[in-house]
Amino acid sequence: MEANYGEIRLFAMDFDGVLTDNYVYSDDGGREFVRCTRADGLGLQKLRKRGIEIIVLSTEKNPVVSQRCKKLEVRCFQGLGDKAVFLREYSKERGIDLRNVAFVGNDENDLGAMSIVGFPMAVGDACPSIRKAALYVSKRLGGCGAVREICDLIDSKME
Repeated sequence: MEANYGEIRLFAMDFDGVLTDNYVYSDDGGREFVRCTRADGLGLQKLRKRGIEIIVLSTEKNPVVSQRCKKLEVRCFQGLGDKAVFLREYSKERGIDLRNVAFVGNDENDLGAMSIVGFPMAVGDACPSIRKAALYVSKRLGGCGAVREICDLIDSKME
């Protein structure tokens, strides 16, 4: 049975390894830098135009996450010990059934969130347990257009 992507009301995703290529660069002052693709931002705009709320959930607290999400006009929540617990509460507060939530992950700390949503998804270079739990695995890698690919898929299925 094919998933009905038109039911998605909330699009949530991890940051590192999903919106980034999972590498971190640091300078001698301790500042961290990550690499993202602008294409993902264009994909997220498509979902926003469809009325889908978009959030980023991150285990780490890092100013680079805040800055990138601000640029993308996406709410971000950082320092989350358990993304599933947060996602349950957030969805409940927003009146969104978890069956209408998509979550994109890449590593084992995303498995809990993926297990409770109706649309678990993974980037192409996700770890094996995440790929196995996913309804859809992108052909593109994290930070290299995977989010854009997933957004394009959702957008095309809503037409």
